Amino acid sequence: MGVLVRAARRVALVAALVSLPLTLAPVVAGAAPEGPVFVDGEAQPVFDPKDVVRESLYVRAPVDSDRDGKADEVYTEVVRPTATTRGLKVPVVYMNSPYFSGGNDVANHNVDVELYVPDGKGRYDRRDGKKLSAQADERVAAAVGPNPGPITSGRYEAYFIARGFAVVYAESLGTGKSTGCPTSGGRNETIGSKSVVDWLNGRAFARDATTSAPVKAAWTTGKTAMMGVSYNGTLPNAVAATGVRGLEAIVPIAAISSWYDYYRADGAVVAPGTFQGEDLDVLAEYVYTRADREICKPVIAEIAARQDRVTGDYSAFWDERNYVKDADRVRAAVLAVHGLNDWNVKGKHVVQWYEALRRNGVEHKIWWHQSGHTDPDTLRSVEWRRTLNRWFSHYLYGVDNGVQREPKATIQREDRTTWTDEADWPAPGTSDVSLRPTAGGAAKGGLSARSSGRSVVETLSDNSAVLAETLVDAPASENRLSYATPALATSLRLSGTPSVDLGISFDKPAANVTALLVDRFPDGTSKIVTRGWTDPQNRSKPSRTEAVKPGKRYQVEVEFEPKDYVFAAGHTVEFVVLSSDHDYTLRPRPGVSLSVDLGRTTLDLPVVGGKSALRRAIG
Repeated sequence: MGVLVRAARRVALVAALVSLPLTLAPVVAGAAPEGPVFVDGEAQPVFDPKDVVRESLYVRAPVDSDRDGKADEVYTEVVRPTATTRGLKVPVVYMNSPYFSGGNDVANHNVDVELYVPDGKGRYDRRDGKKLSAQADERVAAAVGPNPGPITSGRYEAYFIARGFAVVYAESLGTGKSTGCPTSGGRNETIGSKSVVDWLNGRAFARDATTSAPVKAAWTTGKTAMMGVSYNGTLPNAVAATGVRGLEAIVPIAAISSWYDYYRADGAVVAPGTFQGEDLDVLAEYVYTRADREICKPVIAEIAARQDRVTGDYSAFWDERNYVKDADRVRAAVLAVHGLNDWNVKGKHVVQWYEALRRNGVEHKIWWHQSGHTDPDTLRSVEWRRTLNRWFSHYLYGVDNGVQREPKATIQREDRTTWTDEADWPAPGTSDVSLRPTAGGAAKGGLSARSSGRSVVETLSDNSAVLAETLVDAPASENRLSYATPALATSLRLSGTPSVDLGISFDKPAANVTALLVDRFPDGTSKIVTRGWTDPQNRSKPSRTEAVKPGKRYQVEVEFEPKDYVFAAGHTVEFVVLSSDHDYTLRPRPGVSLSVDLGRTTLDLPVVGGKSALRRAIG
């Protein structure tokens, strides 16, 4: 990043100060005004990013998560323009992370296990600890200890400092130099992160990391933004959901909104992409990098027990880690970013969060890109930083740049070069259309907007050893059912969350259910556009396990991960049903049979243009 020295820009930019409140540009006798400068609604690089004050301190959090009888402390580093020592007050961009001190070597859970079957009463009693441990598996963890060093990140620091923002970093509880224990999204973690915002607004105590002298943040306006990627983007969601005053904006990138949906799917134990067997306890052990290697072991053991890999049920444990339910408390303006091909933190996280914020009148904007689990700064840096700059200039400095009135959605299209701005997301004009499968699924059945009126039952046999991609491309298979539209006459765009309502029965009392939506290219190659999973024992609700009676037909809904995707003309839309998904679900021994009643099965797709667009595409 290039740096523009303040003196070189002052003459050209000083006129822009005329319309600013005097508090944004304090005057130093005998010199040009010292303060931020805005042009076209964007903060300009008028500060030397190397001319800074750095402070290391501990912020006290009102929680004792390591149970040592003392309040936890959050290790924090401050980087602020030196001008703040001469009376300038600036807002803060705050980045909180459990990863600044590295991680430990931790083994994941074994996923080659049998699925849970409830007792004869047909219900699972969560209080029965013997049942929780009945299918316990073994893991070997090798802790490597803390990785000391600077916790700063180079990607954005110079950019923000040059434009008149301070940057604050903090290590999440139980990590690095912070005390307390990591709990993978738990209440104590949120309180620890929130405490730094409270300190910036004069509501929490902090001490110097070297002298232990009290430290106050007299140099800041108190207006704070949080941002980060992945776990670092999840913490802003968590803190915003507390309704803390002073947090004016957040930028959650590839962020979790409910931890249940990261490790579960409607009762099914489901992994984040490429991390089969990971769970909350594994993640807590991974980030447990504080110097004391013993004090948090009981806390992590409790997580391992309460996360319940047996039933996969939603519970009070998971509800504590659900930020969506508290969207009505959010005060911060939210600029949410997510990859349309992110299978680590899946699209459901940003969609359910975004929709909840919109329902509650929270300022919102969404960026969708075509990559996976990544920062948009690596994809479209110039335009991304302009958007970020305008967001923070408005919400932290009060600049009326109109960012809140601009289109709410920015989407990168499949060619990866075209970006479009739209009024909101899902795309305006989107409505659900229904498709029904027709006979022939062992090879390739049909998929039509018209009902055949016939009840046809087709059967598949589970084999968790076979990859979903292999099953999709097999000309025929006993391990999946596949149904396809005719080749599309025109393109068809999905924008939203597809779902399928399956009329289905099982020959055993436990099974995984997996649904795939596939784009078949004219040359025969394929792409899995989206997928979804469920446990039929949780057919009523995620928090309740109910026995499955072999041979009885049930209506089981599977919700796919949300998508914005264009099926091109000449391609076909395919719907595939299988049982276990090798890369995501638990993997029981092969053999369970699933029978799908096609006459009672409906695929619902959110199509831009609705029924008329579907008629043009498939007749």
